[in-house]
Amino acid sequence: MKHVKDTYGTLAIKLVMALIFALLLFAPFLFQDVRALEVAARICIFIVLVASYDLLIGYTGIVSFAHTMFFGFGSYGAAIALKQMGPGWDAVALGTLAGVLVSLVVATVIGLVSLRVKAIFFAMITLAAASVVLVLASQLSQLTGGEDGITYRAPNIFKTATKLAVDEDGKVLRWFGVKLNGKLAGYYFVFFTSLALFLIMLRITVSPLGTVLKAIRENESRAEAIGYRVVAYRTFVFCLSAVAASLAGSIYAVWLKYTGPDTALSFAIMIDILLMVVIGGMGTMWGAVIGAVLMVLAQYYLRDLMGAASEATAAIPLLPELLAPDRWLFWLGIIFILLVYFFPRGIAGTVMTKGPRV
Repeated sequence: MKHVKDTYGTLAIKLVMALIFALLLFAPFLFQDVRALEVAARICIFIVLVASYDLLIGYTGIVSFAHTMFFGFGSYGAAIALKQMGPGWDAVALGTLAGVLVSLVVATVIGLVSLRVKAIFFAMITLAAASVVLVLASQLSQLTGGEDGITYRAPNIFKTATKLAVDEDGKVLRWFGVKLNGKLAGYYFVFFTSLALFLIMLRITVSPLGTVLKAIRENESRAEAIGYRVVAYRTFVFCLSAVAASLAGSIYAVWLKYTGPDTALSFAIMIDILLMVVIGGMGTMWGAVIGAVLMVLAQYYLRDLMGAASEATAAIPLLPELLAPDRWLFWLGIIFILLVYFFPRGIAGTVMTKGPRV
């Protein structure tokens, strides 16, 4: 007898995941402009960032507002090392390690001291910690560059002028019209490191540890009653999530070649992460992918689409004003409300429950 496993909705989501993976894998060849490559790289980074946050809020039920703090530790760790030591892999490794260690220490302290505090009180503690770090990053200008941030050079292999392959004339080789240069190497560095981190987190969620985390989320008291050390597990997953966010920050710093409060520690990034988790669906790694893709695409292209729509409806009274590009945040809010209404468990969470099992 055939084993009953997935719903048709789950299979549909997995097909969407395969499509997203293929599009990101071949993005430099499918979308040959600088902006599209930046969008694809940002999607890769935010998939990791949102997935690591979903380990907290979706799988364990921990609400934290300090996730960008750990992302910032990784970004500033790599940035400061590259600025001080020069564009070498030793600087990347040392800066990344420093960011991870700082994230681990801070996450452990917050976890052990605060995870006994319930719900909103813990969230407020994490918000206060993140605010302190943001202020310090802005004020310690000699180390962090203050409000202006830090610009630096990445390893030489990621320079646009670097030739990964050359033809018989010594010119950079093209493959399907795309130059095999350092920019391409930089994108695939982001893609494959992000993919590795995501797969590790995906494996954790389907492991016995993931089952324990879900048990803690559903009923903490009962999980503790059957012998699980709830505080230890919650602290561990908090540290694990912090490390993943820190590594994502270091990858982003290498790609962007600039780190500042707005790109690494801004509370607006935390809001984006929350929106991505809700849109995609809490408690599912696939939701992190869908939420990150939709939100990043909206941030980069919704304004352009609205501009085109405004021009197309120029003859209709009031509509061009409503569709003006400056009102893109208004329409993004409307879209978010509709998504929450029609997909109460997020897109992935809702779709995966639809249809008969196969």
